[in-house]
Amino acid sequence: MVVASGRSQRHVGAMADKVVRRLKDAGVGGTNIEGASACDWVLIDAHDVIVHLFRPEVRTFYNLERVWSEEAHIPVKSDA
Repeated sequence: MVVASGRSQRHVGAMADKVVRRLKDAGVGGTNIEGASACDWVLIDAHDVIVHLFRPEVRTFYNLERVWSEEAHIPVKSDA
């Protein structure tokens, strides 16, 4: 998984275009792209690799790094 930020919607869109172009040039076909119309968060599914491109505010809001961190998967002890 790759997580990156662009500075604006235009920047995120340009990054997504470049990643998709490079994937095609490398022979990776059938990639799926979500969110390219708004460019707040673009997800590129390249089969073995998932690319998340965010505007900074959106990246902070969703905080994917926390979701995938070790701390997020530590069991919470209950009093029962």
